[in-house]
Amino acid sequence: MWDKAEAALTDALNSTGRAWSLNEADGAFYGPKIDITVFDALKRRFQCATVQLDFQLPIRFGLQYMTEDPAVTERPVIVHRAILGSVERMFAILTEHYGGKWPLWLSPRQAAVVPISEASLPYAQEVRAALRARGLHCEVDGTSSKMQKKVRDAQLQQVNYILVVGEQERDARLVNVRTRDNVVHGMFALADVAGIMAEERDARALGSIFAEKAHLKVAGGGGDKAEKGKASSGGGAAAAAADGAAA
Repeated sequence: MWDKAEAALTDALNSTGRAWSLNEADGAFYGPKIDITVFDALKRRFQCATVQLDFQLPIRFGLQYMTEDPAVTERPVIVHRAILGSVERMFAILTEHYGGKWPLWLSPRQAAVVPISEASLPYAQEVRAALRARGLHCEVDGTSSKMQKKVRDAQLQQVNYILVVGEQERDARLVNVRTRDNVVHGMFALADVAGIMAEERDARALGSIFAEKAHLKVAGGGGDKAEKGKASSGGGAAAAAADGAAA
């Protein structure tokens, strides 16, 4: 039975198409197993996920199941399956690996809406509602701080997407999209923003996919004009964000 179990695990590993190695004499006393080893930010090895076959407990508990023939019973094999291993260890490794910059599908802060002024706050709340309706985590910075500080605060919090809205965006139902790394993707329709972010999350993408959706970008939106107006007065959001990034 042990040889049969090893053959089954070998077939399962080969079917993944990924490289693996055999660790002789490392199987548990109750059966062979598959261990998933990962590396942390310092290249240290940690065993996290594991799938183990257990022949002993079914015997000790006297477990049986009925086959297609009601007169014939068989003894099952218990599968011990731990996807994360230690949850705390896995989260520590992931936190170090991403340096706090979680991909969208893992991020606890997926989007922040930044209204340019108090008059833009109601529309910012509409944007938040639209994203939450798609199952995305989104907050509105409704503080009295200047737009540049709001953008900078969101960047420091490693929010994946910072969505700047003003009165002209409100009138056109647009959103000015930028990332925590100060990459400005420009103006997109609100419905497209919600759809793109949901697609990125569902695909479990490791990076932004807005660049791939440039064909949906709206040229000459109100936000572009607002950015230029701010920049000409010496207080542009792009300049402020760039200064913040340099700091």
